Amino acid sequence: MAAAAATTEAPTDIQENPLLSLNPASIPLFDKIEPKHVVPGMRAILKEVEEQLDALEKNVKPTWAGLVEPLERLQDRLSIPWGAVNHLNAVKNSDDLRAAFEEVQPDVVALSLRLGQSRPIYDAFVAIRNDEALWASLSVAQKRVVESELTSAKTSGVALEGEAKEQFNRIQQEIAQLKTKFQNNVLDATKNFVRIVTDPADVAGLPPSALGLAAQAAVGKGHEGATAENGPWAFTLDLPSYLPLMQHCRNRSLREEVYRAYLTRASEGEIDNTPVIIRILQLRQEKAKLLGFKSHAEVPMQWRMATIESARKLVDDLREAAYDISVKEHEELKAFAKEQGAEEADDLRQWDVTFWGERLREARYELTQEELRPYFSFPAVIDGLFNLATRLFDVSFQPADGEAPIWHPDVRYYKVTDSSGATIASFVLDPYSRPAEKRGGAWMDGICNRSRLFAAPGAAARLPVTHIVCNQTPPVGDKPSLMTFNEVETLFHEFGHALQHMLTRQEEGLVAGISNVEWDAVELPSQFMENWCYHRATLLGIAKHYETGEPLPEELYKKIVAAKNFRSATMTMRQLHFASIDLELHTSFDPEGSESIYDLNGRVASRMLVLPPLPSDRFLCSFLHIFAGGYDVGYYSYKWAEVLSADAFAAFEEAGIDDDEAVKATGHKFRDTVLGLGGGKAAKDVFVEFRGRQPAIEPLLRHTGLVPEPLAA
Repeated sequence: MAAAAATTEAPTDIQENPLLSLNPASIPLFDKIEPKHVVPGMRAILKEVEEQLDALEKNVKPTWAGLVEPLERLQDRLSIPWGAVNHLNAVKNSDDLRAAFEEVQPDVVALSLRLGQSRPIYDAFVAIRNDEALWASLSVAQKRVVESELTSAKTSGVALEGEAKEQFNRIQQEIAQLKTKFQNNVLDATKNFVRIVTDPADVAGLPPSALGLAAQAAVGKGHEGATAENGPWAFTLDLPSYLPLMQHCRNRSLREEVYRAYLTRASEGEIDNTPVIIRILQLRQEKAKLLGFKSHAEVPMQWRMATIESARKLVDDLREAAYDISVKEHEELKAFAKEQGAEEADDLRQWDVTFWGERLREARYELTQEELRPYFSFPAVIDGLFNLATRLFDVSFQPADGEAPIWHPDVRYYKVTDSSGATIASFVLDPYSRPAEKRGGAWMDGICNRSRLFAAPGAAARLPVTHIVCNQTPPVGDKPSLMTFNEVETLFHEFGHALQHMLTRQEEGLVAGISNVEWDAVELPSQFMENWCYHRATLLGIAKHYETGEPLPEELYKKIVAAKNFRSATMTMRQLHFASIDLELHTSFDPEGSESIYDLNGRVASRMLVLPPLPSDRFLCSFLHIFAGGYDVGYYSYKWAEVLSADAFAAFEEAGIDDDEAVKATGHKFRDTVLGLGGGKAAKDVFVEFRGRQPAIEPLLRHTGLVPEPLAA
């Protein structure tokens, strides 16, 4: 019924379909797009783009104006509206929207395949590459466009013919459908779990903020009159609900119940992702063989700084630095739990570790997440984040609510201006958790790229626009959103991604902003920004009590810094576990063999984790990054980019982290290289241009406490 409803719009109404239009800043009409618009709107756009592609293939010339510009036009015409549909499916999910998305997705994939496999377009790019005079006349960014398109065509199957090509296209269609199914299953599993608690004894230990959020959730579930003090309380698997319960709830059996539910999301019944994972792995392997690669891992590595070997070496090097320390951290946790009289001290389980870790943090540093919350109201944090970006990159931010179409009342819109006051970019921010319709996690994506091709009259280029999506604690009652310190770091992280998209100086749209940046370098700006959360002047500029306006006390700041690397080896090993299982699944694992994906996880975890996985562990069934999020053979990139980001931040330390002029000069250099060059230059060359040398791992080991800080002179 939902699919039928999606196609009911009459053909005569197509020109009024909001999916076909953009606002003056090239932002889709998010406030008007409904599920019923998706199928007719996208089919009209697909028809238009297909006609453009027909004309390009017929008249293509191996010149910039005869090939690249018309190609960028048709790619842009498809990517912006389809990006809007994808985005709404993630932040405003509904049965009708899912049905519309799934109905039109095969047509979008088919056109994308035709575009990627176009022999006339590929041959024209080859001709440009082989024309020595023309090649010499191109800029570095233009050469990157050509090289990128050639690589993309090869991995899209341009060389395949006949049955091999048909098989490749069938595989791509099925993978696209399976990734959507995987994501929907995780969303449904998260949404379906609600644990109603009525006995105050069962929520002992939980802070008022968590109880208030749980009571608010209970009201939303029909329990009118629920209060933070008296309940009832509703707990979900959404992170702002789940994490405080695991950190603070004294009821061990309730922690176990909710932990097991979280760990087994989307692993049972009609929403079991196990067969989805197996099929995705089979198809990825088949596709790789059709393209002439030994394993799927070799395919995405065409777009990376690293090789499979260097990615594994990084994982092994970090394991050597962190594993023994993580064992020591676990023994310290057990000893502390024993000192506190915990019956489970000698046999800590997964649902105990977070709880006792928080108690140990509180005891060791006399610091709780809850006493920090009042100092991190969302309005103060966003203002402080903007001030930092102004200091580093000489740009400013102005609220522009009402000037862009939005999809929810909580969404904010901002414009970015340079030192002359001219607008250079804008972004949309969706900060709060909405588990009923919004998938978990945090992410950033471009809405449109900076591009000279789409410049308004009198302008040099169309301005870039991006969106940032978080799932932080929402406002409760008349209080603003009071953020955990982790949520502050997450906002800084996603803002770093957005800065790379918005502060790009590239005018070739196909390599502007985050487009064409190597996947294992794309986390550099985001992780770089996280470092500033521990910088004294920055943090004290952000942290102001939401009621009194008083700044964060110096004593609390020192405790935050002291606790920065608390159990950092354990967290490092967790990331290395994820990176290793990703690499193993896509290099040596046989999805049709005798070893199950869960057996493989246990084998990999035995090298990486102090606590072996539970027999019922099904975390792979909700591992969105590698099965639905584009991070397949790419989870290692978080650590790869962390090497780059730590070394980049070390440049500020070496220049003088509290020397305003030195920070400004170094910030401008970072803006002009890492942020400004984007995908228009190879990431390794961009880093060397900023740092003056190849990246070093030592700053990462130092920043994470895996080696001692050098003594001050």
